[in-house]
Amino acid sequence: MPEISSGDRLIELPDATLSLRWAATTHTGRRREVNQDAVLASFPLFAVADGMGGHVGGEIASASTVDRLRAVVETGPVSAKTIEKALGRAVKDIASHPETTDDGTGTTLTGVYLDPTTEPATWVTLNIGDSRVYLLRDDDVVQVTTDHSVVQELVASGRLSPEEAENHPYGNVITRAVGPSESVTPDYVRLDIVDGDRFVVCSDGLTKELTDFGIHHFLSQHEDPAGAVEAMLDAALENGGRDNITIIVVNVSLREKTAGAAAGVDSSTASA
Repeated sequence: MPEISSGDRLIELPDATLSLRWAATTHTGRRREVNQDAVLASFPLFAVADGMGGHVGGEIASASTVDRLRAVVETGPVSAKTIEKALGRAVKDIASHPETTDDGTGTTLTGVYLDPTTEPATWVTLNIGDSRVYLLRDDDVVQVTTDHSVVQELVASGRLSPEEAENHPYGNVITRAVGPSESVTPDYVRLDIVDGDRFVVCSDGLTKELTDFGIHHFLSQHEDPAGAVEAMLDAALENGGRDNITIIVVNVSLREKTAGAAAGVDSSTASA
């Protein structure tokens, strides 16, 4: 089994204390020889990139994208503007790499980050392609991101039912990606911070093998993020593991401060 990385963070907001716990892993799966997924789980950004392309093109695309985003996390701040600048740099990296071709090379990108600049602070999801962010809130699992895929366009237009979409032959054809030829802008969704929320950020290697109900089941069975990640990975592999599988689970705890409590500074006990 691959290593599961984990971390935690305590953030002092003006009127509340936000506690985060997370875990992440990536796996080649049972049928692929190379893992073209890349993962970034480093506060305040949790992101997954699923590469595509012949030879090692997809691996280059996803790694370049995550490396550029990691640099944003390390230098700060994380915002739509800094993310899009990083993606522009990643596009140049992909185009200039000697082993990259234009023929289908690229990567999806999806994730969620904390934006402390709003009042109150909020989450922001970002998405390019068909990797996904799910949110467990009030015991319901909801897909927050919308796939950029041919099948999703057919469903949205009413030409295909969600049930038909599950096994459609064009299921792997995406309509937007971070590639070697042009920059693309992610879709963003802003979300309130709610105590007890849990995020799942994943590549389609998970959602090919687990339904939304399955994701809900394993989150319900495992409160610890690492336990939930391991259980979902085991299930995806047991169900076939037809693609690379990458999973991040983030647990959210929010506690309002008592009247008169002084605002603090954020502290970290993150571990890899």
